[in-house]
Amino acid sequence: MKPFCYERPHDAKSAVALLDGSDGSMFLGGGTNLVDLMRLEVATPSLLVDVSRLPFDRLEESDSGGLVIGAAMRNSDLAAELQVRRRYPVLAEALLAGASGQLRNLATVGGNLLQRTRCAYFQDVTRPCNKRNPGSGCPAHEGEHRNLAILGWSDDCVATHPSDMAVALAALDAVVHVQGPIGQRTVPLVELHRLPGTDPSLDTVLARGELVTAVELPPPSGRSAYRKVRERASFSFAIVSVAASLDLSDGVIREARVALGGVAHKPWRATLAEQELRGKSPGESTFMRAAERELETARPLRDNGYKIPLARNLIVRTLCELVEAT
Repeated sequence: MKPFCYERPHDAKSAVALLDGSDGSMFLGGGTNLVDLMRLEVATPSLLVDVSRLPFDRLEESDSGGLVIGAAMRNSDLAAELQVRRRYPVLAEALLAGASGQLRNLATVGGNLLQRTRCAYFQDVTRPCNKRNPGSGCPAHEGEHRNLAILGWSDDCVATHPSDMAVALAALDAVVHVQGPIGQRTVPLVELHRLPGTDPSLDTVLARGELVTAVELPPPSGRSAYRKVRERASFSFAIVSVAASLDLSDGVIREARVALGGVAHKPWRATLAEQELRGKSPGESTFMRAAERELETARPLRDNGYKIPLARNLIVRTLCELVEAT
């Protein structure tokens, strides 16, 4: 690991100023992703700005009846909150499906959202990678890509976003609160992360020096759940995951929200499936049509076409479970 400087600011304004004033600086939350990348020399910051102890570690009710989650709150603490488990089970389930207990005790909400979208080639500095070194190429296209993207990928990158929590937040219509050099703003969670396009080195729409301070959830509506398929029972990224919420009224689907993980460079909001579901009677055939409509846009690579039926079946199963639980 290369030498670096370390600062622990006492407020968000100071943290933003430190990062904005140094080209080689990075925010440090729990460090569960960044420190690994530093050990591999994928990330080589000259200054770490520790924001994990800023006063953003609380859970509060919003004026609208939703919840405001501080960005420094630990994943394990958030998953254990009674309000989250009762009102937003999809979020609690997603948090508990992520990483290991030890990592959840360290990882912060903001850090989880901003972890790098990555694959094995990104983490191997001996190999080319457009995310790490723009213009060097993407060996995953013809190499190992069995667990990589089937939606929204580009010629420059086929990596998948690893966060379980972010998929649940995408399905919940969460909004991210940000503080930067020119003030505060909010970003819808579904717009925070980027698809790779021609510059996969940019994972989010955040500008230099912008700090995530909180995530706001609207009041819950309907039942929700998170389901994840992975290669082992714990400490494994999703091959495919589904976060879903269904609001039923008089035997029809009034509102449906579905997001997918493990299939794209960002949490994938399944808007085509949602359009197919609204106003329809719930049932396996309805859910199958919705899943198939969403996956019509999938472009599998040589070895990951199995993700299409897997995603379709997981969407159907998750939605059926929500109906059965009502």
